[in-house]
Amino acid sequence: MASPFQSFCYTVSLFFCFWVSFIYSTGLVKASIDAMSTKIDLSLSRPNRIYRPSEPLEGKIVVKSASSISHYGIRMALNGSVNLQVRGGSAGVIESFYGVVKPITILSRTLEIRPSGKIVSGTTEIPFSITLRNPKEDNSERFYETFHGTNISIQYLATVDVMRGYLHKSLSATVEFIVETDLLNPPISPEMVIFYITQDTQRHPILPELKSGGFRITGRISTQCSMLEPLSGELTVEASVLPICSIDIHLLRVESVLLGEKIITETSLIQTTQIADGDVCRNMTLPIYVVLPRLLTCPTVLAGPFSIEFKVAIVIIFQSELSRLHPKSDPLTPRLWMAMETLPLELVRARER
Repeated sequence: MASPFQSFCYTVSLFFCFWVSFIYSTGLVKASIDAMSTKIDLSLSRPNRIYRPSEPLEGKIVVKSASSISHYGIRMALNGSVNLQVRGGSAGVIESFYGVVKPITILSRTLEIRPSGKIVSGTTEIPFSITLRNPKEDNSERFYETFHGTNISIQYLATVDVMRGYLHKSLSATVEFIVETDLLNPPISPEMVIFYITQDTQRHPILPELKSGGFRITGRISTQCSMLEPLSGELTVEASVLPICSIDIHLLRVESVLLGEKIITETSLIQTTQIADGDVCRNMTLPIYVVLPRLLTCPTVLAGPFSIEFKVAIVIIFQSELSRLHPKSDPLTPRLWMAMETLPLELVRARER
């Protein structure tokens, strides 16, 4: 006669055998193996992934599988949205509780690439072509350009799903594509603004020797610039009582988000371009040439819930004991040993004359 312990072990072994046979019979193990041996990739036709709203998004779906798999359809989803947020430092205590604003949908389309069927073993390439702007809708539909900022992000994603049914995990792949708006017609002429920087134009305290001895820097720079061309201009140091340490051009973004009845605005640095290192000869013209970074800039946007604007700041750092003691100070914060001039900058998607 078997002991209670032997009876318990026998019951457990029977239950285990039953459970293993159930798993194999329902295909759960095979589904797991299929998921591990099958890979899907989404490849766009253009290496730079840049498309315009009037152009088709083209590419191919690449499926690599060790064995043939059945599916219930292959679908492609295109999504574009403006994601808004407000960081705690940009808003008050009350606003910080509602720091994430509801995204603004720009594009939301789902299309069937293939009906249900079977994908053979090996590598299968499935081409696709989808027009971004829906031809059945009004062409006044607004597309904003791709932009990655501090509080505002405009992003477009293409996602492919291979539906496998209840017992199999769906295969999915996502890729970001970049949207650029159509060129304005006719071409624009860059607008140049003349500026001058002296001790009397500074709105912040400066060194006593700069205040008494004085300095004068003049020049001109674009305030309306094409996204296809660099920001250009020129600068001349006419006089300065102190030697100059460096001359920098700061490209700034100004992001504004509507939060309730309040507009939260934050200015942040995109990039710094140094046009002079050390003291420069007086009355010598220095060229200004700044290449605009693609994903960190976009045409100026003035929408209802948000706006994206830009500024350019000309910063002159003078040689002094204080500047040597603080070599890594915040470039956006005016200092005693700095002189600066900030101008609005409008960016447009157009060719220059």
